[in-house]
Amino acid sequence: VRGGADDPLVSHRREVTVVFIDLRGFTAFAETAEPEEVMGVLREYHARMGALVLASEGTLERFTGDGMMIFFNDPVIVPDAVERAVRMTVAMRDGVDELAARWRKRGHELHAGLGIAQGYATIGAIGFEGRLDYGAIGTVTNLAFRLCAEAATGQILISQGVYAAAGALIDAE
Repeated sequence: VRGGADDPLVSHRREVTVVFIDLRGFTAFAETAEPEEVMGVLREYHARMGALVLASEGTLERFTGDGMMIFFNDPVIVPDAVERAVRMTVAMRDGVDELAARWRKRGHELHAGLGIAQGYATIGAIGFEGRLDYGAIGTVTNLAFRLCAEAATGQILISQGVYAAAGALIDAE
């Protein structure tokens, strides 16, 4: 990968805010539901969450089936990365709640858990010739993932850094 100083694929380090979202109950659902139903639920979910990512100017790093990793402040630099991440994450939780009401009518119990962390990540092209992805790696991504994994149904867990930076945006326990 070649590029100038402004090429986002060149390896660099930047402070980012990372969000993970994961559907609870999806693995069991995917093993028992018809393939068309599984993929239909994923399409609904990805469409709703993807629209929120785009509207918030986040970077969708990857899909992990029913999970997603999004980060803010690279390659699009934003002065309010934490605020955007928090607002988007709340909208994601609410969006999944709306979708879950529809899915429940079809006999599926699916809900979201979410995590947000802020810190420095190494960012750039990851992969090999023929298949390069744009990604962020580091402690901040691991922390956001772990917070998401520990979140209860409908819960958003945040790091101390996010709590400190978000100020009045957050009503936390």
